[in-house]
Amino acid sequence: MGRLRFRRLWHPKRRRHLLRRVCKDTDHSTGSQGFSELHPLVTQQQWRYISQVPQPHKKGVTCINGIMMSQTDAIFASTSSDGTIFVWEVVFAAVSGGQCTFSCLETLFVGSKAMVTVSLAELPGNTSHLVLATGGLDNKIHLYCGERTGKFIHACELKGHTDWIRSLDFSLPISINGETDSLLLVSSSQDKGIRIWKMALRDSHNKIEEVGLASYIKGPVFVAGSSAFQISLESLLIGHEDWVYSVEWEPPSSVDGISCHQPQSILSASMDKTMMIWQPEMTTGIWMNVVTVGELSHCALGFYGGHWSPHADSILAHGYGGSFHLWKNIGVNFDNWQPQKVPSGHFAAVTDISWARSGDYLLSVSHDQTSRIFAPWLNEPGAQNGNTWHEIARPQVHGHDINCVTIIQGKGNHRFVSGADEKVARVFEAPLSFLKTLNIATSKTSNFPEDLQVDVQILGANMSALGLSQKPIYVQASYEAPDRNSKEVVDTLETIPDAVPVVLTEPPIEEQLAWHTLWPESYKLYGHGNELFSLCCDHEGKLVASSCKAQSASVAEIWLWQVGSWKTVGRLQSHSLTVTQMEFSYDDKFLLAVSRDRQFSIFSVTQTGTDDISYQLLTRKEAHKRIVWTCSWNPFGHEFATGSRDKTVKIWAMEKGSPIKQLMTLPPFDSSVTALSWTGLHRQSNKGFLAVGMENGFIELWSLYIQRNEDSNVTVPTAALAMRFDPIMCHVSAVNRLAWRNTEKSEDCRSIQLASCGADHSVRVFE
Repeated sequence: MGRLRFRRLWHPKRRRHLLRRVCKDTDHSTGSQGFSELHPLVTQQQWRYISQVPQPHKKGVTCINGIMMSQTDAIFASTSSDGTIFVWEVVFAAVSGGQCTFSCLETLFVGSKAMVTVSLAELPGNTSHLVLATGGLDNKIHLYCGERTGKFIHACELKGHTDWIRSLDFSLPISINGETDSLLLVSSSQDKGIRIWKMALRDSHNKIEEVGLASYIKGPVFVAGSSAFQISLESLLIGHEDWVYSVEWEPPSSVDGISCHQPQSILSASMDKTMMIWQPEMTTGIWMNVVTVGELSHCALGFYGGHWSPHADSILAHGYGGSFHLWKNIGVNFDNWQPQKVPSGHFAAVTDISWARSGDYLLSVSHDQTSRIFAPWLNEPGAQNGNTWHEIARPQVHGHDINCVTIIQGKGNHRFVSGADEKVARVFEAPLSFLKTLNIATSKTSNFPEDLQVDVQILGANMSALGLSQKPIYVQASYEAPDRNSKEVVDTLETIPDAVPVVLTEPPIEEQLAWHTLWPESYKLYGHGNELFSLCCDHEGKLVASSCKAQSASVAEIWLWQVGSWKTVGRLQSHSLTVTQMEFSYDDKFLLAVSRDRQFSIFSVTQTGTDDISYQLLTRKEAHKRIVWTCSWNPFGHEFATGSRDKTVKIWAMEKGSPIKQLMTLPPFDSSVTALSWTGLHRQSNKGFLAVGMENGFIELWSLYIQRNEDSNVTVPTAALAMRFDPIMCHVSAVNRLAWRNTEKSEDCRSIQLASCGADHSVRVFE
């Protein structure tokens, strides 16, 4: 599991800070096992690439740590899975925009058991020596001493932890009676313990201070230059119930603008899903846990790291999937740590998106096995322009990667159908808590008003132990949470927290999203022989079409489901390989499907009775030389576009009394075309925009004008490139889906919004 953490480090004397990046992975931008440096342009507030360290590690970099020696000089160390530690000196440019120079001071070999953490500090006293602490898979802390010019030697080992060392952090030198003579090192491990080590400068008589109740146990002595340091165990902190992934001293504060004071306070983050703040007791000096935030839980992965804010009034944790958890101390004369809103998003490829029928929110699904609802929270206090986008619900948390989704259009409650790496499509319906939350977020009564919400008897949903189905919580049910202290309730890895669905008056935090915003599953749609791949719904909300992964014609059938009864009303056969995308025409008369077999098909779909559907294959045509990934209808007619791996987009038309006609082919694109979405601008002139998404992440907007001559039955298209999106705004990997926002405004509105999702884990909304 990769880990990325940003920390500010202060130099003991000069109080300068260096941005430290800790990453347990390779450099994905270059494909190498190195690390690069970014530098901010102060005037433009933009980061630019400066340089890459000339001698990269041979395997993934696990940790980087450094200190500032002067305003333009820094020393940092890097550890790697290749068993080496590099110590570098970097000289920053004296002026903004200049280049940095690197020089390797030392290369240390630590053997076959890799080091996963490292910390650097200047030894107290006038020694001009540095100390480097590192730890990893051998359960020991290794100390190296060296001068500023390099030449680090192994000083000693600190034993005590019984499992892998996960984090190390040096404090500022401790001053006693005006003399700076000691240094503290805090370490954390997978043995669930935290240890504080003290390095005390020995006087000329080789004596150390008197041992007291809260003092330390004697350890090894190491020599740095002409000084000797006694190492001892200051304290052992026990409180976490799982691996402790990170420990960090509270940042120092400036007392008078010149001197610097660092409080005796440590922040720890653990896989038990809690963070703790530790401080010594005033009278006895015994270290105690004074603050605990988070929810102690074994049902999900916890925190991979914790970090102080610069003023120590906020603490931030990051968990599985990159989720952020933020607490702020809002107390005046006492500590009162309260959770705060943070950004959220998917942590795997986002495979599909769908707008609500009113355009109030955007639903996305991903290979991270979740579906998420994003919406602008209108009139949010403190927000610029009156609203900001937030994740307001996580209706589905599944046990399989989710491949496709469609929102049911038409009247009634909000519903959607999702398909995952399983043979079943699942239908979800919005609970009462979401409907009321949506009304608050949009500052209006939604398309499903409160007088109809009375019929909704489901308040929320609970997650099953296997994460495959979500069971409803009814409004009138007498629901009592089980007593966790009861002997009958065994807390195991399968124990799932009980959902507490409530109406949200402000954007939710991660803990609420993960458990309390689920939608109940109302139906399962069985029939497909393989994993679901594509879904679509007609514009009246009466039919849903589904397809699955296929290698034969019998499996590549398109199934039609009737909304409401959810009965199978059709099985459409045409293709021999996976149907990659489907879309109903805007008058719901035709269903367009494209496939990996390089063909597209058009079916006529007619509702002959209440429960009867008639359908017919009108045409099947080989459209491209490679896989056809995507298609989209013209909202104002029966023209449509197809996009393929052959890097082309073709425009087609259905004309009365004649077969499908190819109108034009857009100029070749630089990459495979993976997503298309056509929107209308003006019905009378039949003008619109076609958004084109590509495998390289780029998005282009093409202006299309379809001119029809009814007398001669001739259609003349005109296409022009309207704009190429700035690469900085685009995805950095394949665009999986594009979707124009549904609006209730007139056709001549001055702005429209386009949503996109991609393999780079992101959902983007463009205006």
